[in-house]
Order: sequence, then C-alpha cells, then structure tokens
Amino acid sequence: MRTTQRLDKVLSNYGFGSRKELKEAFKTGQVLVDGNVAKDPGLHVDPEKSEIVINGDKLCYKKYIYLMMNKPQGVISATEDNVHKTVLDLVPLEYEHFELFPAGRLDIDTEGFVLLTNDGQLAHDILAPKKHVPKRYYAKIEGVVTQEDMASFKEGVVLEDGYKSLPAELEIITSDEISVIEISIVEGKFHQIKRMFEAVDKKVIFLKRLQMGGLRLDENLKPGELRELRDGELELLQQR
Repeated sequence: MRTTQRLDKVLSNYGFGSRKELKEAFKTGQVLVDGNVAKDPGLHVDPEKSEIVINGDKLCYKKYIYLMMNKPQGVISATEDNVHKTVLDLVPLEYEHFELFPAGRLDIDTEGFVLLTNDGQLAHDILAPKKHVPKRYYAKIEGVVTQEDMASFKEGVVLEDGYKSLPAELEIITSDEISVIEISIVEGKFHQIKRMFEAVDKKVIFLKRLQMGGLRLDENLKPGELRELRDGELELLQQR
C-alpha cells in the first residue's frame, strides 16, 4: 500500500495555505524536505519519515488523532446534520484535515465523554460488544432504584423488542423518588440505558458518560471542550 502523498496535498491538509499561497512558497524556495529545497508541488513524500519545513515551520505529522470531548446536551454524535449541531462542529479548524468521526454515539440529550478519531480499527476495538470494553455512566432516575434492579441488570434485562442485554454493573448512589446511579455497560444499543430502565419501570432523566475503558473524562473539560489524549491514555481507553 502506498505510503507517500503529494507534497502540496500534505501541506494543504495541514493548513499551511491555499493552493495559490503554496505555489508561491514552492516558487520562492520556502519548502524544504529533509533539508533540501523542494520546487515540485507534486513531489511524493512519506510524511511519517520525511522532515518537511515550510516558512521555517516544521510539519508535525500524525497519522491518527484521538480527541476526548465533553459533549454537551443538544449536540449530536454525527459527522454532519442539516438540523442539529454535531460534535465535529465543535472541533477546532486545526483538526479538520484528519477526517474525524465519533467512536460511538451519545443521544442528543446525553452529555459526557465522546472519543473523536480517524482510527477505524481502534473505534471497532472499543465498541464491539465481544471486546467487553466497559462504558461507565452517571444518571438520575425517576423512581426508586432497588437491589432487585441491580440483580436484574447483572443478569441482563429484556428490552421491549425482546432483546436481552448483556450483563451491566449498576451501582446505587442514592435511592429515592429521584435516584442517582452509576452504570457500566459493554454494548451500545440504541437508547440502551434508557430502555434498560424502562424495562424495570423507571425513567432516565439525566445521563452523562464518565468513562470509556479505563479512561475517565477529564474533569477540567467544560461541556463542548476537547483535548488530545496524552501518553498512556490510549492504552487506558482499551482496558476491559
């Protein structure tokens, strides 16, 4: 598989200027590849191996990118939508060339941890139910959550369409008319947590994803904010 790309395309994708601006940069000798002046915009380079400098700025190439976002309510987990704001609408322009997508979805009224990446294999590995990578949520529930509910969730509950969910870990923080819980699941069916509580005659009134694998949402991220994963966090993300 070819690993090289046209030099002008690499620079354009990384926001180093318009085609007209790049043409001038090549013409005036402002583009260097491995210390040599590059005059040909169509030169094929391997951005992972070559040192590329333009106007004195070194291109820091990354094949894959991983962003942790604290998704706010009212935003959908999609790449585009004609009606609602999407998670990609919140991403700074510096990341637009990565062709990001959300690894898994949160409902429009659910907030919390969303991973944005261009790494399809990683997304599959953390989302596939057979991989058993847990996702942990904080929720407020209309109704008294009981020890019997905990036992039912541990066994797996039958949803309204007849599907029996995989076992889930339910932790009761407070049990009252409005209960507060945390729950870990390893699958992501449509409206799954809401449907699981409906199966035991209760209603989710607030839901926030706290954690994926062993990686917890950064408490310093306000709703709508994001940051790149740090060293070691990618491994945490895939913990079972």
